[in-house]
Amino acid sequence: MEKKTVKYGSFIALGLIVYFLTVRLLGMHENPWLRILNGVIVAFGIYKVIKDVKAQRGVHFNYFDGFKAGIISGFVATLIFTLFMGIYIFHIDTAFAEKIMAMSLGSVATEPGLLLFIILIEGFASTVILSLLFMQKFKPSWNIPNKL
Repeated sequence: MEKKTVKYGSFIALGLIVYFLTVRLLGMHENPWLRILNGVIVAFGIYKVIKDVKAQRGVHFNYFDGFKAGIISGFVATLIFTLFMGIYIFHIDTAFAEKIMAMSLGSVATEPGLLLFIILIEGFASTVILSLLFMQKFKPSWNIPNKL
């Protein structure tokens, strides 16, 4: 199961990177509202990994299996994407972080490392929330079957 979660995490990160670079090519990468689609990409990936783990485990699937799959894949994706953004911010477009921070935080902070920390925390938080959310759909039911 761990290989599958790392694979899905890598695909989620790849989707996030491709989306960012596409938006960058269109010159809209400084628009903070377009980050909402990052959540859609992450949500789709976490949904798919939990669904696949449930299909693989069958009747032996439990809440912990699905939650763990979602958490691992989301954390892997977050770490890879944060690493990519670190390379982008510190080596490719050094003014990007300052522009984003000025729009989001005003003049409170100008350190690019803070932006990476925010990306990391947002990714981890989104992963936990989405994993908990999707496990409501995939968790095994303890309801008594209605036999009339």
